Amino acid sequence: MLKALLFDLDGTLADTDPLHLLAWREALAPFGIQVDEAFYRQRISGRLNPDIVRDLLGLEGEAATRLVEAKEARFRALAQDLRPTPGLLELLEWAWAQGLSWGVVTNAPRENALHVLKALGLEPPLLVLAEEVGRGKPDPLPYRVALKRLGILPEEALAFEDSPSGVKSAVGAGIATYGLLTGHEEGGLLEAGAKGVLRDFREALALL
Repeated sequence: MLKALLFDLDGTLADTDPLHLLAWREALAPFGIQVDEAFYRQRISGRLNPDIVRDLLGLEGEAATRLVEAKEARFRALAQDLRPTPGLLELLEWAWAQGLSWGVVTNAPRENALHVLKALGLEPPLLVLAEEVGRGKPDPLPYRVALKRLGILPEEALAFEDSPSGVKSAVGAGIATYGLLTGHEEGGLLEAGAKGVLRDFREALALL
């Protein structure tokens, strides 16, 4: 029996990827790296910031921290007028009426996650941050932590993700997962293990 809905944050609760793309484009331009949509999907989307800057620039320690903090400050400056993904609020109302819990499981830094949730007017009963549990997506640990905190089994949850990395994390924890077509193509999401893909949450409501 379904007991909880679990959501990724960026690209899932709201279409924040264009803003992240712009912030990364500005942050990486001085290093001669050009960030277009394909580059963003392949090298950045769904990954932890330390892994991104280590992979792209070989940076670690204070230099990496300064770059990431500047990029995220720029993202928050851009993310002032966010709108929830169509159908999200209706889905949450449905979940409340059914007595379901819900939560957010994200690789986003805490300050970003709180900023986005506040901008959307959302207060999830559960917020799991990869940076605080020790490993990020695609590792299944963040979702395993979510299940443990909710006190439910994997088959009692349903997850929504927008990246192959996120899908792998949720599926790796044993959770049935739908992929949202907000930033990645259907093939990549299904290959990662998604049981299906959705354009937005209005289609999710039709399934439940």
